[in-house]
Amino acid sequence: MKKLYILAVFALAIMPVAAQDTYESARFLGNDLNGTARYVGMGGAMEALGADLSTISTNPAGIGLFRKSAASVSFGLVSQQNAKKFDGLNKTNMSFDQVGFVYAARSGRNSFVNFGFNYHKSRNFDQILSAANQLNRVSQNGLSYKKAEYGDVRMGGYDLAFNNQDDVMGFENATSDWRAQTYSQADYLNANSLLLDPEDHNFYVIDANEYNFDRSHRGWINEYDFNISGNVNDRFYWGVTFGLYDVNYKGYSEYAEGLVDKNGDAGLVVVGDQRRVKGSGFDMKAGIIFRPVEGSPFRIGLSVSTPTWYDLTTENATEMTNKSKYGAWDKGNSSESYDFKLYTPWKFGLSLGHTVGNYLALGASYEYADMAACQNRVINGYDYYGYEDSYTDEVMKDNTEKSLKGVSSFKLGLEYKPDPALAVRFGYNYVTATYNEDGSRNMMLDSPGVMYSSTTDYTNWGGTNRITCGLGYNIGQLNLDVAYQYSATNGTFYAFQDYNSNKRGMGATDVSNKRHQVLFTIGYRF
Repeated sequence: MKKLYILAVFALAIMPVAAQDTYESARFLGNDLNGTARYVGMGGAMEALGADLSTISTNPAGIGLFRKSAASVSFGLVSQQNAKKFDGLNKTNMSFDQVGFVYAARSGRNSFVNFGFNYHKSRNFDQILSAANQLNRVSQNGLSYKKAEYGDVRMGGYDLAFNNQDDVMGFENATSDWRAQTYSQADYLNANSLLLDPEDHNFYVIDANEYNFDRSHRGWINEYDFNISGNVNDRFYWGVTFGLYDVNYKGYSEYAEGLVDKNGDAGLVVVGDQRRVKGSGFDMKAGIIFRPVEGSPFRIGLSVSTPTWYDLTTENATEMTNKSKYGAWDKGNSSESYDFKLYTPWKFGLSLGHTVGNYLALGASYEYADMAACQNRVINGYDYYGYEDSYTDEVMKDNTEKSLKGVSSFKLGLEYKPDPALAVRFGYNYVTATYNEDGSRNMMLDSPGVMYSSTTDYTNWGGTNRITCGLGYNIGQLNLDVAYQYSATNGTFYAFQDYNSNKRGMGATDVSNKRHQVLFTIGYRF
């Protein structure tokens, strides 16, 4: 009869450093297309056209085109296509998306100095991810066992042995008393709950023939932008924005494997993982817009954004339930909480805008960010004054450069006014893939990012296509706008990395994230 052990804490006190791995951090990279309904309806292609509060975070000079003070608020619905309710998360949810204002102060006959503030939800994490497939002579515990076979941290493995509390730990090698950074929380649960034979204290791998996975993502990244901008003789526009970020992410996943042996069905193992990430960040954005020909409304915009410097705290509670005939425990628990830093890459933008009379506006924008340059920073302690001492996790940085890549964003937008009070809008927005197709969540790295990992799954998402449209109506100084957005992203899900060159048996599964958004904006100019 297997013993029932409940372990409340996965003790890592011997290793004071803390960091994230590439794929855990990647969910905080990039932005949704969100903001005012006018901005979304035109596919976000307003960086050179300006005079919309949402340009405060993409090209701050766009706020310099306001000639009157204005305020707006936006809200709506977001619905995920082909998703089933999981962990209490519905596929359709309400969202409060934007609120802000700009104060326009005339500084000359054709010049202004403007001050603006805008809040918008730059990331809406609400998503349900599901995947299921067959496995062939591989399993999550097989990955843990393979690392034990390597036996040394320098080879991507560890040496399994009992510590003073009679728990199975992974040490750097057979003669070391130091816990290997390659020994993750997932490895800890596999080694103690499933791999260990309670009779002879040896370790055995158990194959799986299928898996089922579900995860709910909840939360947001809120962005608060403070702007000063100007208009010089109605020909040159400039702007600077200081941004603050509030991160609140919550995810819960359930991963189940059907185990098999030479006699057939060997039972089931289920891993439930709850993770929360909270914290804050800040960045700076700057931009210009200019009309190269004085008599033409054609505009060119340039923008740059510093990295977002995040200070984050993550905590997890993970439970493995062993319903098979193998292993020493029926149940094992692991939990951890730690601080870490994440620095996103620089972003650069180029945009074009043109108007025809008062009835047609055309916009095009391009933005580039090298996601492979993002940094997972290790917090190594605190100085006398309480400031963190941190450094780049070089091992994880190398994996990031192999798994992520440069991302280009293309935006096209059109606004047509058949009547001065009515506007019709269309837009297209495409963002290239952040992940390399052969990228991997490498759990054999000698990195604290691996050591703190409680899950092994990852998804290599492809590019995102967005199609938008919208309507706007003016009633005096009041603006009423509505927009619709359809976005689609496809990807490949893996339950764990390929550890034995048996890619055909890894159960790679095609997944998608298709969303519909309806957005409303109420604006007022004064």
